[in-house]
Amino acid sequence: AASDVYKRQVKIISFRKKGEKNVHIIKEGPRLRLREGTAADIDYVAAVDGAPENAAFVTQDTREIREKNVASPDTKYLIVERRDTGEAVGAFLVAGLTNPDGEIEWRRIVITAKGKGYGREGMELLMAWSFDDLGFHRGWLDCKDYNERALHLYESLGLKREALLRETLRVGDHYENLVILAILDREYRARQKEKNLS
Repeated sequence: AASDVYKRQVKIISFRKKGEKNVHIIKEGPRLRLREGTAADIDYVAAVDGAPENAAFVTQDTREIREKNVASPDTKYLIVERRDTGEAVGAFLVAGLTNPDGEIEWRRIVITAKGKGYGREGMELLMAWSFDDLGFHRGWLDCKDYNERALHLYESLGLKREALLRETLRVGDHYENLVILAILDREYRARQKEKNLS
């Protein structure tokens, strides 16, 4: 099962760097790495989500919900860090790690350092971890329909629009729409094969 693969993967990639507490590096790319979030990262995640440039696009969870996300075997925060400095530049939240149907939800995708390509690299790492390392069949997310920058990124990575949930999210005195996007493992692999050939 995908959840068993996840448990094994974390054990394999655990390491301790000088001056750091035990950290679990999930995946590394050319400039970024995904580190497993812990309870010590909750304040950082809250600050990232609540930053003025991000707050309109993500649901604002309570501390209690964030603590449950850290403790649950089904959800995981991933802190996006620069490899060269260890500086945090974003936070992801994934759910469905114990899903028997092989479906993972990329519930929260937030990058703080905009315009540097970190969103693309972070998503590529997240997709590689989900499909290559954990063996999930389907990855999906939702996105507010007016978040054009994010929608463009997701579609450029091969995610397909599957649905529009009309007025599904109450925000203050109005309702907002969510777009559901997803990609299957075979679609992901076909894109990787095509990318490697070019």
